[in-house]
Amino acid sequence: MKKITVISIVFIFALFCFISCEKKPAAPEAGTAKVEDLLSLIPVNAQGVFCVDIHRAMSTEVVNKAIKEDKTYEKIEEFIEKTGIDPQKDIYLVVGAITAGAEPKKQKGVGIINLKYNKDTILAFAKEKAEEEEQELIEEEYNGIMIYAWKEEDGEGSLSFIDDSNIVVGNESEVKSVIDVLQKRAENVSKNEDLSALIAKTNKSAIFWGTFLIPSEAMEEAASENPFLSNLQAVNAVSIYFDYENRNILAEIKVMSSDESKNKQVADAITGLKAFGAMAAAQKPEIGELMEKIEISSGTDHVKIFASIPEELIIKLKDMKKEGEEEKENF
Repeated sequence: MKKITVISIVFIFALFCFISCEKKPAAPEAGTAKVEDLLSLIPVNAQGVFCVDIHRAMSTEVVNKAIKEDKTYEKIEEFIEKTGIDPQKDIYLVVGAITAGAEPKKQKGVGIINLKYNKDTILAFAKEKAEEEEQELIEEEYNGIMIYAWKEEDGEGSLSFIDDSNIVVGNESEVKSVIDVLQKRAENVSKNEDLSALIAKTNKSAIFWGTFLIPSEAMEEAASENPFLSNLQAVNAVSIYFDYENRNILAEIKVMSSDESKNKQVADAITGLKAFGAMAAAQKPEIGELMEKIEISSGTDHVKIFASIPEELIIKLKDMKKEGEEEKENF
């Protein structure tokens, strides 16, 4: 298949989308899943994890409005009609992981989606899409659980209905790893001490959050290719979250680094970029408002960027972008 494949379809509807060592992995029923439940199914070799509280996100006015006004809403309606899955009602929680190397081509991923669904309807839809691309789904039974896989020129993908309330999607090897954890034949991410420590410090109550380990060789290579990034060589992890509270969008990016002096230099550099962006406020007051909402700080082990952006400002920025696109089309 091309880029529009079964895995991309599943992730699209998902994104429109701590762990107790004694807790035994279990796939929870749709609507009852907690973050810890799905995290307990993530393999130990994860280099990063993320979570999206789809149900909570879809219940916010700003997301609901954005979906309805999106140009691709007709495709969402078609998806609902053919699968019987309404992302705003039937999808609850998504937890995913990135595994393997730091290089994009070597990375693999897996996502666990807690939702209400009909397996036969989804398979029929997936096979229809496969036929449109002159491909076919390859069925393989793995330890009593069926995996549906496909091949592409630039990769692979697969999905598995591990029970009536949870679907696993991702690279075939990683889908199998989740099944291994589910069947207690492999350890979960709670045995990954470095990542577990990060997860414990992450704002897991947010609508979206993620935390990722950064291999030292990746930062060294980036710094060698771009001297501007030399102050980031001590970076070892990144955490991020987005939330919605009192009609404000909350966002935080925290870069973990063991070099306090370089942390301050990075924070100062970002502050300089913020000041440069604020210069646009004369022509675009909305940009100035946005810059004022961004706070930048550093500490002994991190650089933090935080923003609390009012919903009305988000609407202004969206309208500004729309006006710019219309002007470009009319030029």
